[in-house]
Amino acid sequence: MDMSVWYLMGAALVFFMQCGFAMVEAGFTRSKNVGNITMKNLMDFCIGTVAFYLLGYNLLCGDGGFIGWGLNPFAHFGETDWSGFVFNLVFCATAATIVSGAMAERTKFITYCIYSFIISLCVYPIEAHWVWGGTPWLTDLGFTDFAGSACIHMVGGITAFIGAAMLGPRIGKYDKNGKPRPILGHNLLIGALGVFILWFGWYGFNGAAATDTMQLSQIFATTTIAPAVATCTAMIYTWIRNGKPDVSMSLNGSLAGLVAITAGCANVDAIGSFIIGAIAGVLVCVAVYFVEDKLKVDDPVGAVAVHGCNGIWGTIAVGLFDYKDGLFYGGGVHHLLIQLLGILCIAGWTIITMGIVFTVLKKTIGLRVTAQEEIEGLDSTEHGLESGYPDFVSRELH
Repeated sequence: MDMSVWYLMGAALVFFMQCGFAMVEAGFTRSKNVGNITMKNLMDFCIGTVAFYLLGYNLLCGDGGFIGWGLNPFAHFGETDWSGFVFNLVFCATAATIVSGAMAERTKFITYCIYSFIISLCVYPIEAHWVWGGTPWLTDLGFTDFAGSACIHMVGGITAFIGAAMLGPRIGKYDKNGKPRPILGHNLLIGALGVFILWFGWYGFNGAAATDTMQLSQIFATTTIAPAVATCTAMIYTWIRNGKPDVSMSLNGSLAGLVAITAGCANVDAIGSFIIGAIAGVLVCVAVYFVEDKLKVDDPVGAVAVHGCNGIWGTIAVGLFDYKDGLFYGGGVHHLLIQLLGILCIAGWTIITMGIVFTVLKKTIGLRVTAQEEIEGLDSTEHGLESGYPDFVSRELH
């Protein structure tokens, strides 16, 4: 196989994951907001492309320590690595779109567009430069994040938590005693379709950077085993806890396993991926309940638990299960400590920068729509769309 061709095919698969994120978010939320959700996921990529072209690509892929610099895609069309540009762009868009689900059904569209531009312009590219850039100082220390458990999913999950916490819960999410009430999504099948699309795209997400077919086959194996096991453990956990297996939590278990294996997909064996997935499936369930019940943060799709918590777990797991120098494979504690250092650096950067971004947006144009707009639905109030399902809207016949 020509690995350079597969590199671009993998990027195309990652681009298609935008559809998966849109389907998951739409299916797990109410029908009066599907148009808004469609626009957010579309504009994540389109606005992100503009921002990444203007500055983000330079900050990520250029030479330099803290930030990259020296690339000029404006003037040097023939000399620019456009395959690298597209590849890194689709990953950038993934980091941005993770946040959409956690902030669903109550966020001003203009505010979301500004957030998407900023994270793609400078926030994501700088921390990703530390791991994948021209002079990646974290990678030079021995930090491993092959496809982005930390750089993409942890960053997206932390940003989702900050955004959702600052927004506040949806109207009716908590009763007068602070007990959470379920707000059911309008189409579980669409959500499930989104999960299958994401799993399909994840073979490109994890495998696109493979250097040969042997490594690619290993990545496909670990990217299959971990989410499959995670789905089973999530199902079993909810079955024991609730008396019946929970469908939506099992679907999130699949995504949790995919997130957790992303950092070490090329560095762990089948046993390691099995254990990583098993823990991820339980972790996502515990984290969803903790975020909703204890922290009182309303996350409609479980993005914080899926991407944030399991992004952290997957990054730590490399230091434990790397078959070359992981702690459980006789490599000592050094790799694990480097993984923890990387988590602290990337998480710290994300918390500071996105905390500033959301604070400024909240105090200027505002984060949240009015109560009346939220009740009516963002399709109508933000986009002038009567319904995302016009055939089901009753009309008076004149």
